Amino acid sequence: MPSPNYSRGPTGSPVNLPSGPTLAKLIGAAILVFVVVLFGSAGTFVVEPGTRGIKVTLGKVTDKFLPEGFGFKMPLITHVVPVTIKQRTTPLTAQCFSSDLQQVMLELRVLYRVPEGSVVQIFKQYAGDPFDSLIAPRIQEAMKEITAAYTAEQIVKDREAIKQRAITAARQKIGQILSVEDIVIRNIDLSHELEAAIEAKMVAEQEAARARFTQLLMQVEADTAVIRARGEAEAIRIRGEALKLNPAFLRLQIVEKWNGHSPLVIPQPADSSQSGLLLPLAPSPVSP
Repeated sequence: MPSPNYSRGPTGSPVNLPSGPTLAKLIGAAILVFVVVLFGSAGTFVVEPGTRGIKVTLGKVTDKFLPEGFGFKMPLITHVVPVTIKQRTTPLTAQCFSSDLQQVMLELRVLYRVPEGSVVQIFKQYAGDPFDSLIAPRIQEAMKEITAAYTAEQIVKDREAIKQRAITAARQKIGQILSVEDIVIRNIDLSHELEAAIEAKMVAEQEAARARFTQLLMQVEADTAVIRARGEAEAIRIRGEALKLNPAFLRLQIVEKWNGHSPLVIPQPADSSQSGLLLPLAPSPVSP
């Protein structure tokens, strides 16, 4: 008769252990659960927001991307590669030369994204980050072509125009496979001698502009004084003609200028050849 299968517990009391067939069933069930969980996790996938999935089965890529969300795949033989379609910003340096043969170093920030319809093509045809293989060399080429038509001083002054031309040229060179949203020119590095020369020229232009403004202001003041003098002369001439045509108005002016004391001599206008006029006084009434 077989002996019972038991063991001593921590307190020394006997503990019954499963028999051989029962233990084998438990182990088999655990292995089955593990396999089911393994295959379940290997047979599903999740595409995160802002990405698209590329399904690869035994080295073969499907022609359509997988949208965001949950899905099933063949376990162990199929895997899903995520490709982001979010906008990204990547720094880039472009070493260029101006039309006056000055070396110009441009520090750029390139904003780009992968269009949804290009994720499969990019995955099939290009390895690594598409920025390094598609965008960076074409933008550097575009910047070199554009800056070659500007002097170093114009590059500093017209950076917005250079930026817009660079965006247009880069989009033409890259095509529709990638979308260049914007190119930001963060810094333009020139030699110290060239920066000093440009600064001196700008200071001289500002001084010249200030001198021209001062000269224009003085001319305006002079013209204003001439116009004022002409107006005063015309007023005097009109007044003199009015006095000649209306002597009564002259006597009225004499009376208005008399202060009540005698004798009174009224000066004639400046354009008159006569001497001053003596105001005729009426005899003052005798007080009673």
